[in-house]
Amino acid sequence: MLKFLHIENIAVIERTDIEFKSGFNVLTGETGAGKSILIDAINAVLGERVSKELIRNGCDNALVSAVFCDFDAQTLEKLNEYDISPDEDGNLLITRKLSLNGKGLIKANGMPITATVLRDIAQCLINIHGQHDNQALLVPENHLSYIDAIADNGDLIADYYSEFKNLNAIRKELRELEMDEDEKARKLDILNYQINEIETAGIKVGEIAELKNQLKIAESYEKTFKALTNAEYYLCGDDNTDGVLSSLRNAEKQLIISEAVSTEKLNEALSLLEDLRFEIGSFLNNSEYSQLNPDEINQRLDYITRIVLKYGGSEEVAIEFLVNASRELESIQMSDKRIIELSDLLDISTAKLVDLGEKLSDNRKAAAQSFEKQVCDVLKELNMPNVKFAVDFQKSKYTKIGCDAVEFVISANAGENLKPLHKIASGGELSRVMLAIKSVLLDKDPVGTMIFDEIDTGISGYAADKVAQQLRYVSKARQVICVTHLAQIAAVANEHLLIVKSTENGRTYTNVSSLDYKQKIYEIARIMSGTDITENLYNSAKELIDRSI
Repeated sequence: MLKFLHIENIAVIERTDIEFKSGFNVLTGETGAGKSILIDAINAVLGERVSKELIRNGCDNALVSAVFCDFDAQTLEKLNEYDISPDEDGNLLITRKLSLNGKGLIKANGMPITATVLRDIAQCLINIHGQHDNQALLVPENHLSYIDAIADNGDLIADYYSEFKNLNAIRKELRELEMDEDEKARKLDILNYQINEIETAGIKVGEIAELKNQLKIAESYEKTFKALTNAEYYLCGDDNTDGVLSSLRNAEKQLIISEAVSTEKLNEALSLLEDLRFEIGSFLNNSEYSQLNPDEINQRLDYITRIVLKYGGSEEVAIEFLVNASRELESIQMSDKRIIELSDLLDISTAKLVDLGEKLSDNRKAAAQSFEKQVCDVLKELNMPNVKFAVDFQKSKYTKIGCDAVEFVISANAGENLKPLHKIASGGELSRVMLAIKSVLLDKDPVGTMIFDEIDTGISGYAADKVAQQLRYVSKARQVICVTHLAQIAAVANEHLLIVKSTENGRTYTNVSSLDYKQKIYEIARIMSGTDITENLYNSAKELIDRSI
């Protein structure tokens, strides 16, 4: 649950600390006092996108911190996915810093996290229900999710979706293979030409570099041969003249006789010179070099380079192109056989998808019967005694979520036919239908905190009293925070928080305070009248509160 909220420099709130309690918490205050700002601040600390306009005028930064506690197993598992753990007191502190320069910072128990991670975690912490939720009820495409929640269809939907993807993959491959004969012939001609051209070239990795090296040798072979012959003469000498090696060996013999100086360095020099003589000899004795033809090498180099550039820019890429083209050619040549195989797989997958779709539909229809009754029961408790609520099922094409088109239909008054919710429901009725649905889904939603932002829109009198009692009932299973304008709802709260706006030195400030019993009476009386609080009005407010205790 949400235990503590700290806000700095958010719109008209310079700084405030709010402590929430378990059970039913209400927020009241004059219109424009900043109740919606609190919801914006909570959305911010849950990772939602916020505008820079939310930062208080004249400030560069804003900060929202929230402390959560009492986590269920699912929430702890979600936190563990990101290596986040509650502290030794069992608390989770989430802080979000907003900045005009866009360089915000989010931390969970001191560890930096991204907004994406925060949003994923927040789904297990708080559900905020406001006017946008009521509007979502008017969109039939959203109704199926409520039925699936009641039916516990998660695993079945996953199996269905897996088969749905498999079916589409088979269809895609079939479409790619079932080209017309002219297109197939054209593609075969192109592939055969490309394969033949690359194979004829006989490309090998490293050949271009080798050809360039050979060309360099061939173009300077005569000059190189003469220079190396001279070098060999100076190293080895001839029949009449000693070379460097012979002279060094003689020097080595004299050093050995003298025993005064080590021959180690001379041995090293002799070894290096012997290696050099061997390399020179290898080149001079290699007839391959003498037979190199610069024109032939140039011709081969130009040919290979042109093919390589045409098919990818390097020898490796050109060879890979050949492999892929060969596979594609084989695939087309084998396409008739593959088409038959895929057609059989398509039939199998279609039958499996239909079977899963029917199971999913049966589950939904069975769950809908229970859902209809439970929602009606709650709506009757919410002062809609003659209500009829049903789930209208229509068969649809197979999509990623099944083959059902679902729409909620309602008759709010006796004698009226069931009609789509979006055609007849008033704002007050929508609020009560949403509250009824949320109440029915309590056991399916493990989130510890539910925030209702002005769910009392469009209701008053006896209906408001019933909504208040339902919210109180919901708060027995989890923490409820409600922004309200109704005295009946505020009166039944366990914790009453008052939002007050004031002006000092030309600037606007908003403060939030917890009301004691007497303060709560005055606030309820203000909500009831909005004028001077008389003794009778005070007593009426007191009676309203006492009746709910």
